[in-house]
Amino acid sequence: MTTPRKPPIARSAARLGAVQALYQMDIASADLGETLAQFSTRVVGDDFDDGQCGEADYKHLREVVEGAVREQALIDPTVDKLLDKDWPIHRLDATVRAILRAAAFEIMFKENVPARVAINEYVNVAGAFFDGEEQNFTNAVLNALARQRRPEEFAA
Repeated sequence: MTTPRKPPIARSAARLGAVQALYQMDIASADLGETLAQFSTRVVGDDFDDGQCGEADYKHLREVVEGAVREQALIDPTVDKLLDKDWPIHRLDATVRAILRAAAFEIMFKENVPARVAINEYVNVAGAFFDGEEQNFTNAVLNALARQRRPEEFAA
């Protein structure tokens, strides 16, 4: 018997929550366990893009946050190679940094998530936080990363 899949909106909400958790940990130097505990109690009905996002897939949120933290020593230098040498990841806006780390984790380590899905989802997350060029910037960096890491998905 297969386990029912969470609806796509639950994954979208999880990605938004993962970015918020990574941001909180980065800015406030919050503890991973404490941050995840806070997010486990507020994953239902948070605003997403001026509307209700519904119930988040907390398992996915936790996997992305834990994975991005665990693999940060690999993620940051990989993303840095795609950025202007004068603007490494640590100099970016903290929200953009959190978006790139979460998305890079999915692209680099979650092969069951198609790269195009991860890119689209995190560009949408960027749109939930920014009205400016951040969406285009996020798209460009993640597209370059995905084409580098998963060229077979873009071969057609």
